[in-house]
Amino acid sequence: MLRKYNSDRRHHIPKARYKVTNWKAYEAGLRQRGSLTIWFSEEAVADWQAAPRTTPGGQARYSDLAIETSLILRTVFHQPLRQTEGLVGSLLELMGLDLPVPDHSTLSRRSRTLTIALQAQSASGPVHLLVDSIGVKLSGPGEWLVEKHGTQRRRAWRKLHLAVDAKTGTVVASTLTSKEVDDAAELGPLLDQVDEPLAAVVADGAYDQDRVYDDVAEHSAEAAGIVPPRATTVLSPSAETDPTQRDRHLQAIAEQGRMGWQKTSGYNARAGAEGTMSRYKRIIGDTLRSHTRPSQEVGTRIAVNVLNRMFELGRPESVRAAR
Repeated sequence: MLRKYNSDRRHHIPKARYKVTNWKAYEAGLRQRGSLTIWFSEEAVADWQAAPRTTPGGQARYSDLAIETSLILRTVFHQPLRQTEGLVGSLLELMGLDLPVPDHSTLSRRSRTLTIALQAQSASGPVHLLVDSIGVKLSGPGEWLVEKHGTQRRRAWRKLHLAVDAKTGTVVASTLTSKEVDDAAELGPLLDQVDEPLAAVVADGAYDQDRVYDDVAEHSAEAAGIVPPRATTVLSPSAETDPTQRDRHLQAIAEQGRMGWQKTSGYNARAGAEGTMSRYKRIIGDTLRSHTRPSQEVGTRIAVNVLNRMFELGRPESVRAAR
């Protein structure tokens, strides 16, 4: 377990309590998340069937939007592909629509080639980006099989890297990699998905590498990289004449202490990234349902869009409660 700084004094810090001030609107948004009409739009119905093909080859029956809508319903309601086929069929029947239902084999095959764009609410002005990663497991033997055979098979997993807009709370970039990929190595691909200028990139100590500051500067020259230096980090030789961002962090920590630096630098905003990771695992889950890498990548992009949509339907506005 990682050592917490000032752990001997942290128990003196009382736990903050917050009160939701827009409970009525937030509660209505929570109910809307379960509404079928939110996820099955009129646009999807209008473009359900694929446009006629103008190049040689077989004619597709379903549009990409129809396949994406079906996979969205699968993600929201946590259904396997066969049950998703039944869910879409019953929904079309209830709506009185004479449209074909994509079977589970079609959904599986088409999910490998879909191109999913992230749908995120963008904030005005430079973006404060919060970056972090979580582990997501691949499907494996259940607890009953482990209990029956008395052995534990090592379960494989992937890393999901997310970049969150601190102001809107939505995920604006994501990548899925193998577990061996270093977090800092994926910052560049995440930043490539962000078109807006950056005000700051906030990340934890795993990103304390020179290339992280280089990637941030390459994207936006004026952006700050807010990453806590490791305890063993020392000042660079040019710290007195031309300090780097890491040098300035080290100097501030020496003057204010690490917890003081966290407050003045804006590092505490990284709690928003941790909240997003927790929200992903609670709402979406921590297991990848698909077995092929392209389908897994499509699945996580759809899951992120679902998470963003839920957050837009209603988010809590809270204030710190008096003790």
